[in-house]
Amino acid sequence: MPTSVPPLLMPFARTTQPQPPRHLGTRYDRRGTFLPEPGNTVVCHLLPDAPESAAIIALRNRMRSMPRADLLAFTPVSSLHMTVFQGIIEYRRKPGYWPPDLDLDTPIPAMTDAMLARLDGFRGCGPFRIKVDEVAPTGLTLSGHGPDDAAVLKAWRDAFADVFGYRHPDHDSYRFHITFAYMLDWIPDDDLAAVADALGGYLEDIRATAPVITLAPPAFCRFADMNHFEELKVLA
Repeated sequence: MPTSVPPLLMPFARTTQPQPPRHLGTRYDRRGTFLPEPGNTVVCHLLPDAPESAAIIALRNRMRSMPRADLLAFTPVSSLHMTVFQGIIEYRRKPGYWPPDLDLDTPIPAMTDAMLARLDGFRGCGPFRIKVDEVAPTGLTLSGHGPDDAAVLKAWRDAFADVFGYRHPDHDSYRFHITFAYMLDWIPDDDLAAVADALGGYLEDIRATAPVITLAPPAFCRFADMNHFEELKVLA
């Protein structure tokens, strides 16, 4: 692993990534067009009219012109969200990513109906605040603003695991994030320093403009692709 690659960019550098981007060809194509990939999930969308939401959107828009932004497929602003609990998705039909009491070949709409029914009577775990830990080429890495917020986030994830009856292998190590874009290709070595410099500036800016972030309440959503997440049940 070359020492010249900034640690933040290890997952995005051509030198360190011998395989094509994982979702290329299933989630999106080489032109940056998003492909059908239906599923469901629990997310927090940006809170409308909140100053911190405006700061996040402004950062996303700035990143469209950062060095090597041509290597990114950006999602629409309306799709921006933080995933609280990963649901099921068409191209991930395997144990550990699917409720074990529901057949792996169950159609996605039927899975969404079944999982939505399990939320009848569900009680949420309360509000929380988040902060930005990193700005990566693809978006923001997040965590609870303080220990109490982190505990509430964990309680939400554990509660969804209980009600849906499964938890992904990374349930306890999952890193919260807001995705702005997906990689069309990895960053060439000659461009790594410029990208790292830009991201460092973006991190300083977003920490100054949005040191504490409040999102909309968690909502169970369905989606046809990465362009839109339709809220079916808000779980405040």
